[in-house]
Amino acid sequence: MMESKQTMPATVSIIIPCYNEQATIGLLLDALTAQTYPRTGMEVVIADGGSTDGTVEAIYFWQRSHHDLAIKVVENPKLTIPSALNTAIKASTNEVIVRLDAHSKPHQAYVSRAVKALAEGRGQNVGGVWDIRPGGEGWIARSIAAAAGHPIGAGGARYRYTDQAGYVDTVPFGAFYRSLLDQIGMFDETLLTNEDYEFNVRVRQMGGRIWLDPEIRSEYYARKDLKALSRQYWRYGYWKREMLRRYPGTIRMRQALPPFFILALFLLILLTPFLKLAGWFLAAVMGVYMFVLLLAGVQLGIMHRSFALLLGVPLAIATMHFTWGAGFLWGILHPPKSKTG
Repeated sequence: MMESKQTMPATVSIIIPCYNEQATIGLLLDALTAQTYPRTGMEVVIADGGSTDGTVEAIYFWQRSHHDLAIKVVENPKLTIPSALNTAIKASTNEVIVRLDAHSKPHQAYVSRAVKALAEGRGQNVGGVWDIRPGGEGWIARSIAAAAGHPIGAGGARYRYTDQAGYVDTVPFGAFYRSLLDQIGMFDETLLTNEDYEFNVRVRQMGGRIWLDPEIRSEYYARKDLKALSRQYWRYGYWKREMLRRYPGTIRMRQALPPFFILALFLLILLTPFLKLAGWFLAAVMGVYMFVLLLAGVQLGIMHRSFALLLGVPLAIATMHFTWGAGFLWGILHPPKSKTG
């Protein structure tokens, strides 16, 4: 088992991958300024992948009126999230690494609680819960945010909905001592998605633990429309297949369900012209599936007092399931061509 340091460190490096986040970067920087952790003990390192929407200019403009928070912007020439994380880590100097996203907004005690959990030895990587917010205006954006926080849409990702602290497979973002990198290495730049999960797999393989504390909270802005959501979940599914190829022991039943569901539907569709029973079974399966999604829509519609969620939530969850499953299957047929170790 890895040893955890028992004293609260004095300094924290907050690392942020960034690309075209002009709309939300100011909210993140304002939230970092409002942290209860001493600003003199924090530095912020943003790895930008060549933003074209004025993100970098917005950072520098913000910085002119906030001189008490150290901010460094570095270039991320490889333009991927794991390369951004590694670039920011190499440019940082402090003892604790806190990883955030440019479209997130940590609550005031986020850094303090994360550092406290590390100092208490709760885990080698600690993280918290997302409060998922709409990434745009309109009923679809609200539906996507609601669906992303529902267990049917989130699957086993407890950090999207739980109120119970405990040990988990992974956390979003995460905070850890820099010394952890000497034991397990940096983020894997050949895995273009699921880099946090893969990092945490290596933590667990070395005998470490991942601690989830719902008091470590941040707001996360979901995708704004179904097109953006489908691209996101296709990418998740595609790279999850590569992740499981490397670490087959990490597969969970919830991850196998979407691709198997799609394969089963495809098989039933093929058999329906030749076998009447297949048609009936297809109708039954789809009927049950749609009923479950409708129940989720009703539940969230009542909770949020929004009639639009009755339709929007089923659409969002179905988009998540089908594009994730299709991406996974595509990853089997067309694995990454680059060397993946």
